[in-house]
Amino acid sequence: MLRYFTIRQAIGIMLITVFFFTSASITTYLVYDRYTSNKQQLSNDIVQTVRSGAQQQFAIYYADTDVLQQSLMELLKNPTVEYAAVYDRLGGIITSRTQGKDQSLPSDFSQIRTDFSTLDVTQLERKSPLSDDVVIEMSAPVFSPVNPYQKNISREIFGAQLAQARNQGAQNILGYYVIGVSTEQLRESVYGYAAKVAFVCFILFLIVIYFTLMTTHKITAPLANLAQLADDIADGKLDSTFRTQGSGEARRISGMLNLVLSDLSSHKAKMDVESHLLNMKVDERTEQLSRRNQELNQAVQQVTQAKDRMRQLAYYDSLTSLPNRQLFTEQLELLLKISKREKSNIALLFLDLDNFKRINDSLGHTAGDMLLREVGARLSNCVRESDLISQYFDGESKIDVSRLGGDEFTVVLNKLDEAKTAGLVAERLLESLQAPMLIEGHEIVITPSIGIAIAPQDATSVKDLLKRADTAMYHAKTSGKNNFSFYSSAMKGTSVGRLKLEADLRRAVERQEMTLYFQPQVNIETGEISGAEALIRWNHPEHGLVSPARFIPLAEEMGLIVQIGAWTLLEACRQCKAFHDQGLKLPKVAVNVSSLQFNAAFIELVKQVLIETELEPKLLELELTEGVIMSNAKASVQALHELKSLGCTLSVDDFGTGYSSLSYLSRFPLDELKIDRSFVVDYDKSENNASLVSAIIAMGKSLNLRMVAEGVDDIEQFHFLRAQGIQIIQGYLFSKPVPSDEFAKLMADAPFQKQIEEMIKG
Repeated sequence: MLRYFTIRQAIGIMLITVFFFTSASITTYLVYDRYTSNKQQLSNDIVQTVRSGAQQQFAIYYADTDVLQQSLMELLKNPTVEYAAVYDRLGGIITSRTQGKDQSLPSDFSQIRTDFSTLDVTQLERKSPLSDDVVIEMSAPVFSPVNPYQKNISREIFGAQLAQARNQGAQNILGYYVIGVSTEQLRESVYGYAAKVAFVCFILFLIVIYFTLMTTHKITAPLANLAQLADDIADGKLDSTFRTQGSGEARRISGMLNLVLSDLSSHKAKMDVESHLLNMKVDERTEQLSRRNQELNQAVQQVTQAKDRMRQLAYYDSLTSLPNRQLFTEQLELLLKISKREKSNIALLFLDLDNFKRINDSLGHTAGDMLLREVGARLSNCVRESDLISQYFDGESKIDVSRLGGDEFTVVLNKLDEAKTAGLVAERLLESLQAPMLIEGHEIVITPSIGIAIAPQDATSVKDLLKRADTAMYHAKTSGKNNFSFYSSAMKGTSVGRLKLEADLRRAVERQEMTLYFQPQVNIETGEISGAEALIRWNHPEHGLVSPARFIPLAEEMGLIVQIGAWTLLEACRQCKAFHDQGLKLPKVAVNVSSLQFNAAFIELVKQVLIETELEPKLLELELTEGVIMSNAKASVQALHELKSLGCTLSVDDFGTGYSSLSYLSRFPLDELKIDRSFVVDYDKSENNASLVSAIIAMGKSLNLRMVAEGVDDIEQFHFLRAQGIQIIQGYLFSKPVPSDEFAKLMADAPFQKQIEEMIKG
């Protein structure tokens, strides 16, 4: 193998190999010697303790555990000692001690070791009673001149017997000292020594290598120069010369190479002159042609650039560079004609971003524009990577992704084989927007709602097809957002219904159609109501109670959430004050705060409401989601401190569903964490879910925060949370949200203590 290397490399490889095996052998020997020495030192230590004097004899005879514990502590100062114990002469344990504060020897440990030696220190290997480690158990007898079979000897008589027999030697065994030495810790104690030995060997190696290289350099340098000269000749560098101070063979080779170089150099000079004359003629003609080509290309470029600029302005969106509404309309009209002639299908996917107005309102329009550019890029990349989408109409213009305006985008699927394919593409588009976007230092997750219309079955014109896709998109929004829906004839009245609902919602506050329900938060240790969450309900005159999941997102889109939130805050504080005036001491009332509310004006609103209702600030708890406080952590810290200074308590709602971290939470002046119901409901689906709940509880307790679990609906969830140390529970297990009069009756009757006792008993 060495023939493939240079001389210097071969010498280096041999030195490294020899040094490696030599140093490995030396290191192994020294480490083993140190390991043996450490083990012998431990044996000496236990012997020294055993033979330290009459104090040990007194302590064993009278079972004085305090004195014996002190001697065991001295032995445990060595980190390799896992445990230490003292036995009586029959092998019964008197006392013991371990390295771990919370560890103790098994109750039957006194029966584990009965094979003591009566002469000297013994050693045996066995499995540790405290861990899976293997220990070396050393035992040493404690000798005494006093006969241990003499019972009830007073300390004075015992001491006198010791004094009388001082020069006679100890003949009787009072007991034994036993230590368990961790083999793992014993090995680790020599690692540092091994590192030092290895370091010394490495330094010696470097010194040897240095002197070897210096010696071989004198030998190999002439050969290297010859090799370089050969490389220069191969590269055409014929002006090189070579002189060597090496051996006679090297000087003869260099002389021959110099002669060859001289001949080649003369021949090359002649060829260069002839080539130069020819190149001059070619260059002159080429330059003439190049000038004419440049003039022509410039003219063509100017015309092309002007044409491209006009097309870009007319047909492409200036923000995202995607096709605009004009190009989308023209190309879709042509595609509809082609599909009619070929009897093929076309799918139109209409995308609208969920809660985009919130981004503009909270972060500004600049951030909104950046978000739109990123969305356009992700949609385009997703479509390009899909083999399901027809990408080109005329070989020039892309028609797949377009921006119609605002936060509305479209995707056109040409020559659709079946409707299911459009659903698959919609799923890919949803997936493409799942990852957070970093916008001006903020991590933002935006979701789309997608409506799908198929031509010709749903519509045959651009206008109607777009209208049908828009209707399907609104249906997806009302179904929970971040979803897609296919158009159906049943959706014809959706748009009208939505407009009517919007109009009714605008008048709902004025007509006093809004009302508050209260859901109790129960202390499972005492059965008392520790607080209540105020939840808004809309009592529609025609439809009855409208779900908050339906009208709250609509209120946010319409900009009504601030007005509704202000009414909720005022009504919750007024009702809490009314409870207290009735003698019902509700500890606190919790009010949810929307992201659109959480600003400087909200702090002033809280001040005014507290003054107007004369409610004690400590009775008001403000619940904010992780997304609200983490969207701008720096501003949130200041705002939360201002709210805290008013005397209010602060809670993080739906904890665990966002992106908070312990480092950020520790900066906020929080009082409470509410575990989201999704974790409570799915705790038994997998070990990971249960572990996640436990981790959230541990994190909250580490920050000294009150922990509340919401969405608790059955007894199994109750027992799980109780075992995890949760004290406050909110959910249908105790009560659904109820009107204020029913909640007042709950506080007066106090029914939960008996219910909790029955659940605990089983």
